[in-house]
Amino acid sequence: MPKIGHIELPDFPLLLAPMEDVSDPPFRALCKEQGADVVYTEFISSEGLIRDAAKSVLKLDIYEKERPVGIQIFGAELDSMLQAVDIVEQSNPDIIDINFGCPVKKVVCKNAGAGILRDIPLMVKLTEEIVKRTKLPVTVKTRLGWDSDSIKIVEVAERLQDVGIQAISIHGRTRVQMYKGEADWKPIAEVKNNQRMQIPVFGNGDVDTPEAAMRMRDDFGLDGAMIGRASIGYPWFFKEVKHFFRTGEHMPPPSMQERVDAARRHLQMSIDWKGEKLGVFETRRHYTNYFKGIPHFKEHRMKMVTSDDAVDVFAAFDEVLEKFGDFQFA
Repeated sequence: MPKIGHIELPDFPLLLAPMEDVSDPPFRALCKEQGADVVYTEFISSEGLIRDAAKSVLKLDIYEKERPVGIQIFGAELDSMLQAVDIVEQSNPDIIDINFGCPVKKVVCKNAGAGILRDIPLMVKLTEEIVKRTKLPVTVKTRLGWDSDSIKIVEVAERLQDVGIQAISIHGRTRVQMYKGEADWKPIAEVKNNQRMQIPVFGNGDVDTPEAAMRMRDDFGLDGAMIGRASIGYPWFFKEVKHFFRTGEHMPPPSMQERVDAARRHLQMSIDWKGEKLGVFETRRHYTNYFKGIPHFKEHRMKMVTSDDAVDVFAAFDEVLEKFGDFQFA
């Protein structure tokens, strides 16, 4: 069974990936209920934390029902990252994760996220100092490399292990690829098969069906899967993968009632946590997947994603249940 430091995990755990404006406490709660074994916060700017920026500080909120939960930070300045670690520790997470994988330009241009893949010595030094700074287990999420000509992930993972990280999650694309093309899991398997590697190696990228998760486990031999886009608006994905592992069969998809109930709870929890304006706005990205596959649905989806009033969104849910309540999802 894999372990992250002292945290024991089940065989082939499923991890909720840190996703900006997605993996907030309401969504993490839904994913946890549906079988996610470890959840990570949205990534948090170290500079934002030390400046006490409201949005960054809000992301530190974690709850007992989420555990084990990791708080993910990003940055490229050592002093800022170490101060951020001190702040993060006060929230008492189970894990501190370092983001060395975000490909977004505004992060990369500061040499943070995947930008640091152009400076491996700095990447290793930052990690080493963060490990020294905290008693919590430190993990890393990264990509294969900056581009196809600079993939050194086997060496990089080994060096990060040597300075004390307790697990590594690897997205099977380079920074240059962003999210295009297919994720390549073969280099991740090479990391796992390196005889010097003793820590869990989790795969990320294109785990979008239970069959894909099984291939990652059985064909590539990885220790677990980190799930990102497949879970957006579909927290049942974790439960479906585990059911497939146990039985070799697909679960029946959630009913319309289950989907509406989940969307309602999601929106209400978001409003309770961040207020109506942000709660309504940041939940919109989930509705396409909550109700994916329903024909002639555009009118109803538009109501959900254009209204700024929670009452109108809840009313749209009622309309969907009334009109499509008997719809059978494939």
